[in-house]
This record gives sequence, C-alpha cells and structure tokens, in this order.
Amino acid sequence: MREPQPSEHPKWFGPSALLTPANLVTLARIAAAPVAFAMMLDNDGLGSWGLLVLWFVLAATDFVDGYLARKQGSTRSGAFLDPLADKVLVLGGFITLAVVGRFPWAAVILTIVRELGISAFRSYWGRRGLSVPASELAKWKTFIQLGAVGWTTWPTFTDWRWLSDSWLWASVVIAWVTALQYVVAGSRATSTTGESVKT
Repeated sequence: MREPQPSEHPKWFGPSALLTPANLVTLARIAAAPVAFAMMLDNDGLGSWGLLVLWFVLAATDFVDGYLARKQGSTRSGAFLDPLADKVLVLGGFITLAVVGRFPWAAVILTIVRELGISAFRSYWGRRGLSVPASELAKWKTFIQLGAVGWTTWPTFTDWRWLSDSWLWASVVIAWVTALQYVVAGSRATSTTGESVKT
C-alpha cells in the first residue's frame, strides 16, 4: 500500500475551530503587547534588555503560530487573529514610540492610513467573494516594521536613531508599494462588467 504523503495527513483542526494552539499563541501575543508598550513608555523609548527579550519573543512567535496553523490546520478565526496581532504590535509600537519622541509622527500616520485603507479595501471585496491574498513583499513589510521597533529596544543600538529610522521609513515605502499591489490585484480580479470574481 502506498504510504500517504505529508500533505495527505489529516489536519488536527477544521476551519471552524477556535482554541487551537496557533490561536492561543496569537492571543498570547496580543495580551502581552501592552506590557511591551508600557515598558517603552517607562523607558522614554530607550532600550532595555528585558524589553528586547519581550519584543523578540513577540516578533518571533509570529512564525510559530503560522507554523502551527500550517501543520495542524488553518482556521477562519486564525486568519482573522494573526494579522490582527501583527497590527496591534506594529501600530501600538509605532504610536508608543511616536508619543515618546522616538519615531516621527509623519511615518506613523502614513502607516496607520495605509493599514486602515487596505483593511477596508480587503473587507469590501471580501464581502463580494473576492480574495486578495498577501504578497511576499507584504510579509516582509511586517518583518521590517517589527524590526524598526526592535532596534529601539536593543540597548546597544538605542542611540543609533538612524538605524531604527531607516527601517521605519523603509517599512513605510514598502507598505505603500504593497497597498498599490493590492489595488492592482483587486482591479485585475474583477470582470469587465464590474462584478468580482474569486481568485
């Protein structure tokens, strides 16, 4: 008898599952995020080793919940919670560092406007049956955004503002490039009659 291929093994959880290991990791990321923001405020945006470790764990576990979801089965709740956790970390970190004067408000506002606009765009087309998946560049965007905050948490590089600022502005450029990609992909996925089609 032919041995089943890895992709043929049944998943542990169905699409409607809620309390999966992947979702629990994601919820833990969201719950711990305010602790990191409070530490940034207490330190006036300066790095500390405790904050560095916490932020590294929060950023790295983004890969953990993704791995668990692929291995054990993707869920609709996970598809909602995972990007939500990324937005909480990125926007919360950006806003906190802007409040203490470490990040320029212009970059933060551009990021917020982009995230709100694309979220509305995807929601609009999602209700009409159109799927606009994230591009590879969009996945790198999140990494660079988390990295921009991460450099400020690292005591060795706290005074190297050019380093965190360069990552910050690079993330802004990539964010708007990927926003254009979403709009173009959405336009190409519609029929000539203006009705959406699934991709």
